[in-house]
Amino acid sequence: MSFSSQVREELLELKMWDNNSSLEQDEQLARLLIRESFIEKGFINDPNKEYHLEILFKSKEKANKLKEIIENFGIDIKSTKKGMDYMLYLKDGEEISSFLALMGAGKAVLKFEEIRVIKDTRNNVNRLVNCETANLSKTINAAVKQIKDIKKLKKSKKFETLPDNLKEVANLRLENPDSTYEELRKNALKTNR
Repeated sequence: MSFSSQVREELLELKMWDNNSSLEQDEQLARLLIRESFIEKGFINDPNKEYHLEILFKSKEKANKLKEIIENFGIDIKSTKKGMDYMLYLKDGEEISSFLALMGAGKAVLKFEEIRVIKDTRNNVNRLVNCETANLSKTINAAVKQIKDIKKLKKSKKFETLPDNLKEVANLRLENPDSTYEELRKNALKTNR
């Protein structure tokens, strides 16, 4: 069963009206209208793929009226024309979660948030790995160039004209081709003690 079908099923199980609710009558009516609009012509993507929720309308006026009601709850829903229909939509995970909660789809909110946390964690790990890979690549490329330049200086006999501290660092680079600048600095400090 799709995520959208699960949300719709959960909404259909809710009471149409709750006489014991602490919400004002106008707010209950607004939430009921939003819920019914979603049940009738709404769709939400599988959040594992992308965040997208939409509700279609035949009438621009009805779409604009519901947009206004939803925005009164602090949700920034967008609108556009889609074929012959008018569409209200959300693409932001936080906004979709708030919208599901507004409709009373508590189970869907929990599932949606669980998926969001896993996705965000995975994205953060990927970002860190990419950053580390890029830094490692820069370090290796710099080391390869330095080694090439040092060998060129040695071959042309210009190496011996360098100051002693530069020769020392150059020799450390040749001995430690995979080391970072920081590791070379620490090795140089150890050697000078």
